[in-house]
Amino acid sequence: MYNEKEAMKAVKFIESLKHGKGRWAGKNFKLLDWQYEIITKLFGTINEETGFRQYRVCYVEVPKKNGKSELAAAIALKLLFADNEAGAEVYSAASDRSQASLVFNVAANMIRNNKELSTRSKIIDSQKRIVVPKTTNFYAALSADVKTKHGFNSHGVIFDELHAQPNRDLWDVLTLGSGAARNQPLIFAITTAGYDRNSICWEIHEYADKILRGVIEDDTFLPVIFGVPEDVDWEDQEYWKQANPSLGHILRLEDMVLDYKKVKETPSQQNNFRRLRLNQWTQSSTRFIDIKKWEECRGEIDINALRGKECYLGLDLSSTTDLTALSLVFPLDDGRFVCMFYFWIPEEKKAERIRLDRVPYDVWEREGLVEVTDGNLIDYDYVIKTIKQLADMYYVKEIAFDRWGSAYISTKLQEEGFKMVEFGQGYASMSPATKDLEAKILNKQLLHGGNKVMRWMMDNLVVRTDPAGNIKPDKEKSTQKIDGCVALIMALDRAVRNQYSSVYEDRGILGL
Repeated sequence: MYNEKEAMKAVKFIESLKHGKGRWAGKNFKLLDWQYEIITKLFGTINEETGFRQYRVCYVEVPKKNGKSELAAAIALKLLFADNEAGAEVYSAASDRSQASLVFNVAANMIRNNKELSTRSKIIDSQKRIVVPKTTNFYAALSADVKTKHGFNSHGVIFDELHAQPNRDLWDVLTLGSGAARNQPLIFAITTAGYDRNSICWEIHEYADKILRGVIEDDTFLPVIFGVPEDVDWEDQEYWKQANPSLGHILRLEDMVLDYKKVKETPSQQNNFRRLRLNQWTQSSTRFIDIKKWEECRGEIDINALRGKECYLGLDLSSTTDLTALSLVFPLDDGRFVCMFYFWIPEEKKAERIRLDRVPYDVWEREGLVEVTDGNLIDYDYVIKTIKQLADMYYVKEIAFDRWGSAYISTKLQEEGFKMVEFGQGYASMSPATKDLEAKILNKQLLHGGNKVMRWMMDNLVVRTDPAGNIKPDKEKSTQKIDGCVALIMALDRAVRNQYSSVYEDRGILGL
């Protein structure tokens, strides 16, 4: 629900602040269009049931020199002075205290230029702390020492330059459980693009991107990303405007052109320009497939029509404490393949997986898309039981599996009479199978029924390429789960290979 009164209160407060330095020193903070949209959405969107703010996290990714620090400082002061929160604790966090102090210093200067706020508060520069005695509210810049950050009851956290975090520890300490006693805590993260695709920033970037593209839904998370797309010419100045919402206001085009001319002659600096000025993540990895192409293969699956039909299974065990995936592939007479999926996680790891993977396993469990086994380990006997039940319904010809960590379940399934086929995870086995999956998707030869878990995993899938052009799923670069994709690749490969071999068995090899 949008509450214009609350939105305008936030706008009015922020635009009463004055800039503290530069060519706008002493002038009121006039929100630019993109900043105005963030503020009105953030403070004006209300949860109808609770009456408090809907958004708990706001992730803003925008190039340098677009006024990030000023916007972050203004939000910090809104939370400190004008959010009706008694004893509010507001923190600035970054990779080190010096970086965290940048936003703090901007906020302190805004207070010094505002008579009312300066009389209500005390700035302690030596401690990087601002206190409001009447309400006991305070705002402080933090060091990066995670060991000292437990037990906070934050009303607001301003996370500056998230891409510079060396690991996820500080983010987790300040966001998970922090502010549990608050009615409407807010995490405001603002950053430029980074280069490490195994970082917490890339994880949050990917999560924000999935929300923007409609892959997942989270009405508590507000994503804002400005940048030049990876698949366009980064030297085209038209895209510079798309990436820099303050261009022509705070940022001058002539300054960008000067920087561009410098890096044009120094190729080693081009990635810095692309990352810092155009907000492009510069360490390349290749997303396997456009999720829209996967959606085009949705189709409708008639389970009853598949009873007794030949099918091939792919089993990806991952880890006993993690997630196990099973894919079923049914060859159809018209050359298409029907796919079905099963997933398991341990009950005692479910909450952790929800936190780490940032997806609703609990909702998927209620919808029958994920099965939860007792304890803190995957119950492989339960998986075996499920496969035996499937075999009562369908003609299971083969089960493809990665032999790593699968000795127990593969032996048990063999004892039950199933034909087990080891499937290597190197380029030799995975490359032709992965390329074949891509071709089947692009040619709409798959029917998958729109499984939500598999849609999420397919969008996570990143492939690694060797010098010879071979590809395979890259679990390291795919920062979230892809177990179902690996299971599908193995099952589809066995189905396709058996289809070809059955043709040769029926007619023999034709000679020319």
